[in-house]
Amino acid sequence: MAMLSFERRYRIRGGTLIGGDLFDFWVGPFYVGFFGVTTLFFAALGTALIVYGAALGPTWNLWQISIAPPDLKYGLALAPLKEGGLWQIITICAIGAFVSWALREVEICRKLGIGYHVPFAFSFAILAYVTLVVIRPLLMGAWGHGFPYGIFSHLDWVSNVGYQFLHFHYNPAHMLGVTFFFTTTLALSLHGSLVLSATNPGKGQTVKTPEHEDTYFRDLIGYSIGTLGIHRLGLFLALSAGFWSAVCIVISGPFWNQGWPEWWGWWLNLPIWAS
Repeated sequence: MAMLSFERRYRIRGGTLIGGDLFDFWVGPFYVGFFGVTTLFFAALGTALIVYGAALGPTWNLWQISIAPPDLKYGLALAPLKEGGLWQIITICAIGAFVSWALREVEICRKLGIGYHVPFAFSFAILAYVTLVVIRPLLMGAWGHGFPYGIFSHLDWVSNVGYQFLHFHYNPAHMLGVTFFFTTTLALSLHGSLVLSATNPGKGQTVKTPEHEDTYFRDLIGYSIGTLGIHRLGLFLALSAGFWSAVCIVISGPFWNQGWPEWWGWWLNLPIWAS
């Protein structure tokens, strides 16, 4: 019943960015909107093209199906359909679906009268994807620098790019991205375990309040960020992980084309080591 009353609260007219009342409708509990329609269109078309590309390939093995980007010889031009053109169209569909979904989230936020935190956060994931398949290839002068759409082929691409720069984990932005990923996991696991322990007390004990939670961390580490603060910190850590993961790949090739261990030469050349 609580969910039904919540749905009645946001099932109101308005808040749409495009289409007005024409697309302002729901299918079951799901709001559609203009951007819900465009999401379905791009997702369905992109999926159909992937299936078509698989039909052209040598196997239906799910692990080995791969839609490769155009050969480097095509540069930034449109490639023939069977020589990378499929990859280009699928990429357009993917970006269209992701951006449409984010704008649909914006419309839902407008209906609920809340902030745009969710679409803002999702936009960082979109940024990471666009960096890989659009921004970096543009900077390097060929769509062929994008990653292939496949499971094993994608993993091979990641491995090969890492070996191109000798030791990719020496990339300073990669270090920051990995650090933020692990710190996000640590911070939110601490938060989740604290909530579970507070709301599932031992037999005969009462459910603990946020004040108890704050006291626990003040006693443990001397400081508690608070119930609202931990979610803001989790958002910051997660978005930082996505942001620096995008930075680490976009600087690899367009701005640094040597082995990443060599980048640290500036540290060894500092005057403080001269003596």
